[in-house]
Amino acid sequence: MSQYNDIMNKKAVALRYDENRDIAPVIVASGLGYMAEKIVEVANENGVPVYEDNSLATVLTQLDLGTAIPEELYQAIVDIYTYFLKYTPKHSAAGEASVEVNEVKKEDGEESDKKDAKKEEGDS
Repeated sequence: MSQYNDIMNKKAVALRYDENRDIAPVIVASGLGYMAEKIVEVANENGVPVYEDNSLATVLTQLDLGTAIPEELYQAIVDIYTYFLKYTPKHSAAGEASVEVNEVKKEDGEESDKKDAKKEEGDS
């Protein structure tokens, strides 16, 4: 597959959850292709964890911005949030805090470790 096709097949969704304001996580950004890459780039620059799950991203990118995730997806999102609770910020030589996360890619039941952090999707 060409590099262009790789980029165009990417999907990304950003979620927000404020327990005092939201009844469920809310979609605050969603995009395909270059927009997905930008969402992931901004997340990484801001220390926001990125998690890759193509099936979940496919469903979430079909929902409108500002929409709370459907109840049927609660468990999948809870599993992702729980996954990220295991990680603590690391400090760089410049004293800046950053988050280092091993991204888990789920495809056909397989899991592999990668480095990154948020809700990124792309076909392999």
